[in-house]
Amino acid sequence: MLNATSAPDPSQTQSGSTPAAYGLTALRERPARTPDDYGIELPEWLKQCLAHVPPGIGHSCPTDPEALLAAAFDFAFQLHEGQFRASGDPYIVHPVAVADLLRDIGASASVIAAGFLHDVVEDTDVTPDQLESHFGPEVRELVEGVTKLGGLHFTNRTEAQAENLRKMFLAMASDIRVVLVKLADRLHNMRTLGALKEEKRQRIARETREIYAPLANRLGIGRFKWELEDLSFKLLEPEAFREMQQEVSTKRSEREDRLSVTVQLLCDRLAAVGLDSCEVSGRPKHLYGIWTKMQRQQKEFHEIYDVAALRILAPNVESCYRALAVVHDTFRPIPGRFKDYIGLPKPNGYQSLHTAVIGRHRPIEVQIRTWEMHQVSEFGIAAHWKYKEGGSPATGGDTERFNWLRQLVDWQQEGGSDDHNDYLASIKEDLFDEEVFVFTPKGDVVGLRKGSTAVDFAFRIHSEVGNHCHGVRINDRLVPLSTPLQNGDFIDILTTKSAHPSLDWLNFVATPTARNRIRQWYKRSHRDETIDRGKELLERELGRSGFDALLGSEAMRRVAERCNLQTTEDLLAGLGFGALTLHQVLNRLREEIRLQTAAVEAPLSNEEVAKQLLKQSEHTPHREVPSAGAAPILGVEGLDHRLGGCCSPLPGEPILGAVALGNHGITIHRQDCANLEAIPTERRLPVRWNPSLQEAGSRFPAQLRIEVIDRVGILKDILMRLSDGSINVSDAQVRTAYGKPARIDLMVELGSSAQLQRTMDQIRSMADVIDIARTGQS
Repeated sequence: MLNATSAPDPSQTQSGSTPAAYGLTALRERPARTPDDYGIELPEWLKQCLAHVPPGIGHSCPTDPEALLAAAFDFAFQLHEGQFRASGDPYIVHPVAVADLLRDIGASASVIAAGFLHDVVEDTDVTPDQLESHFGPEVRELVEGVTKLGGLHFTNRTEAQAENLRKMFLAMASDIRVVLVKLADRLHNMRTLGALKEEKRQRIARETREIYAPLANRLGIGRFKWELEDLSFKLLEPEAFREMQQEVSTKRSEREDRLSVTVQLLCDRLAAVGLDSCEVSGRPKHLYGIWTKMQRQQKEFHEIYDVAALRILAPNVESCYRALAVVHDTFRPIPGRFKDYIGLPKPNGYQSLHTAVIGRHRPIEVQIRTWEMHQVSEFGIAAHWKYKEGGSPATGGDTERFNWLRQLVDWQQEGGSDDHNDYLASIKEDLFDEEVFVFTPKGDVVGLRKGSTAVDFAFRIHSEVGNHCHGVRINDRLVPLSTPLQNGDFIDILTTKSAHPSLDWLNFVATPTARNRIRQWYKRSHRDETIDRGKELLERELGRSGFDALLGSEAMRRVAERCNLQTTEDLLAGLGFGALTLHQVLNRLREEIRLQTAAVEAPLSNEEVAKQLLKQSEHTPHREVPSAGAAPILGVEGLDHRLGGCCSPLPGEPILGAVALGNHGITIHRQDCANLEAIPTERRLPVRWNPSLQEAGSRFPAQLRIEVIDRVGILKDILMRLSDGSINVSDAQVRTAYGKPARIDLMVELGSSAQLQRTMDQIRSMADVIDIARTGQS
């Protein structure tokens, strides 16, 4: 998977060293090498594997773990020879780093081997069948699972991100270990982003913070989560990151001295009651965690960081509770700060006792857990024996832990994830920690976000429970469905076959999952009705003659695709439901018909599109601002006046007239126009817009300056977006410079300041638009 930092450089490929020169048989028959033969830095464990491997490892599928890892590395090394990363390092450095990270979290030999091989199917001529013949079906399935997570390309960045996440969660549902390789791949890429452009680094860091770090947390892999968060923090908030680093290094020695006294005191107290096998240590605080806590609690650095953080590791659960008693006996507990995650584990399997006490005039945060719980906290699912043997998270005793994953996959398969923005919102909501924990009637724990109601709970259990919910008992009391849930509540959902979701529920549900399920049910249950309504709207506008043929045409199918829909029926349903406007559909239909009738040509450059627009505007009669009976400005009736080109005022904006010198009439400015400051008060004239302008359909010029990522077709995309809103463009200028964003200056005709704001918001939301601003005439 050649990702952001992994592109091979063809110009640096060594002659005669490509994999094709050997052939797969030759590759596997080559004698095993010593660690020094590879010419790159190898981790110590890999050197030992290579040193202990017997001769002939390539002639059959290795079963010994060391032989499997040595064979996988050697295979990947030879196939990636001649490929280099964007940083200039040999490409094999990346798979070795991924495998090393997987070994650190305790992954099995098959998963580590997949780490070595995760890019060979995509980047070389090796097929999955050939991979299986050398390394077995388990490694093949893992590598194929990782390979499927990449490889598709989309024109829309939101669509691409949503589609890649869909594939990831489907792969996870099949074998959860696939995502371990993906997370290790992302972590090493985050460590080596320096060779990329700033815009790409920002995009990857933002995606990492929003998706991959919460995903690592969901799977309980604390080591990955902390580093992914800190690396993203460094790129996205560089000033805050440097400030945190400086503050931490300045106060480290003082804090460590104070902490060592507290640690020794607790060790002595634990030993006195027979708990000398417990280990007490300081718990590291991560920069991103400190910063987010400061933002959330609106506190200064010293108020957060000076809180000592300790961890006690005990041999068993009983010792954990005994150690808790010692801590509370030694220091005064802070009310409301004790949490028992051993008796009530988090959904990702995390278990620990949390408490906060006052020690030596300062608060102390204490975590108490067993060694086994600590392993799960650090390494997550990789520490669980079940995943070392392989298998799906949908089966076995940990089904509840991955209930969120099952629901996401079910929703995808039911077709509820068509809207990419809704899907991304649901993903982000489901990945982050829950804040409210409630019980089912059977005593099972369900985690939800803060502010959730019984309807959110019902849809979290199952979509059918939510679809037929008509009431709820909370702690054996009948209450309204809109009642917010509290920690520890027992929830009993009342259902009947005749009940169905109400659109009123959208006013109080707190989770995107519930919101999307309600909308999905409404669209599906009213689909026939909305299709007929959409067809009626379209037929009324286009006429009955040839209408059925038009519905089945290629142009109509293309319009549906442009609206991110699968079929013409989906388009009609969206039109009938109100998700699309008739104006949008008609404009796109006319555009598609025009494109189909035109000869097939190479795509025009932005400059050529601008020249064509200028030619059209020269032959188009200029739209005059109405006067006389429909005078746009009140207060200057009968006087010669014009709109100021310096500020191009629009209806809805406060205006002021200025008497020009030399008998040149009156110029109308916006009241915030900078040129008014130089005009004496006696030459200013109070004026206002004619309220009947909107009914008259008057249009006025406004100039926009748009900064965009320079690519072929961006101007055409912007003009099509304006065309969808029936906005005329009278002039376009494009300025480009190598390696810099392009600048587009547009003169548009608008009816009001409100329309201007809507237009700017629509353009600003386009994927390749960096910034948009209103300017005066140049």
